[in-house]
Amino acid sequence: MSYLIFREAPPIIREFLNYIGNIKGRADLTVDEYYRDLRTFFRFIIKDRGLIDDDIEIDKIDISCVDLEMVRSVTFSEILLFLNYCKDERGNNAATRSRKTSSLKDFFNYLTVKTHKLSHNPTEELEAPKKGKKLPKYLTLEDSLKLLEAVDGEFKERDYCILIFFLNCGLRRSELCGINLSDINSDNVLTIRGKGDKERTLHLNQACVNALREYMKVRPVNGIRDKNALFISRKNVRITGKGVYHMVNHYLEKIGLGNQGYSPHKLRHTAATLMYQKGGVDIRTLQAILGHSNLGTTQIYTHIADDQIRKGLDANPLANA
Repeated sequence: MSYLIFREAPPIIREFLNYIGNIKGRADLTVDEYYRDLRTFFRFIIKDRGLIDDDIEIDKIDISCVDLEMVRSVTFSEILLFLNYCKDERGNNAATRSRKTSSLKDFFNYLTVKTHKLSHNPTEELEAPKKGKKLPKYLTLEDSLKLLEAVDGEFKERDYCILIFFLNCGLRRSELCGINLSDINSDNVLTIRGKGDKERTLHLNQACVNALREYMKVRPVNGIRDKNALFISRKNVRITGKGVYHMVNHYLEKIGLGNQGYSPHKLRHTAATLMYQKGGVDIRTLQAILGHSNLGTTQIYTHIADDQIRKGLDANPLANA
C-alpha cells in the first residue's frame, strides 16, 4: 500500500484498504484507486452536509474527520447524489462511475458483513451504471511494425525489448514492470505475477528471446538498487509504470499516433487481437496467455472480429442494392 494512504487515510478506511490489499491480494494500484474513490465520496459528503466552509474546493477537503459514526450515517440518497455529482460535475463516464460504485459497495459490505460494525448497508440495493460495450483500441500489424522500427536512442535495446514483450506476450504494464531476472528460466519460460498475485507462465517466442539477449548485453550492472529487476530506468532503479507510459507515448508520437487514445494497455489489446485474428489462437488459449480469470473478458476479441466482418459486408458495393 502506498505511503499516501498510510499518511492520509482515516483509520476506518485504512483498515478496509489493508484488508483488500493484504487479505484479498489486490494490487497496490487497485488499492490506491479504492482510496481515491472513497476519498472523493467522503469529501462530497462533508461538503454536501455543510461541515466545511463553502469556499473550500472539494478536492482540497481533509477527510480525517471520517469515523464510524459518519460512515454509519450515510444514506442511500446521499450515494445517489454523489453518483449524480460525479456524472454532472466531474464528467465521469459510466465506466468510472461503475468503478466508484463498486468501491463503495465493497467498503460498506466489508463493514457490514466482515466486521459487523454496521447493521445496515446503504449500498445493498445500489446498481452500477450500465456501461456501453466498447471494443478495445489496438494497433494494426503495420503500425506495430512501424512502432518497433521507430525505436532509437540511448536506451533503444531496453525500449525495443519492452515493446516486443508487450506486443508478443500481451502483458499488463504492472506485470512488465514487475518482471525479475529470476522470473525467466533457462528454457525461456517467463513467470508472470498478475492481478491478485496469480501466477501464469509464458513461453518467450524467438522475437522476445532475441530482444532480451540484445538488451542483456547493455543492461546496467553496477549501482542498481534492485539487482533482480529486469528493466532498469535511467536512474538505475526498476522502471516504473509512469516511465513505461511516457516511453511508449514517445514512440507513438514518432509514428504519428500520438494523442489518439493509444497507451501501453492498448499494446496488450494489440497482442491479443493479432494473436486471435492473424495467429489463429483459440479463445481458451488466449485467456490463459492474458491471465483473464473470466472467459467473458477475453471474448471481447471475438467481437472485434465480428465487427470487422460486419464492416466488410457493409462495404460490398451491392450492400444497398
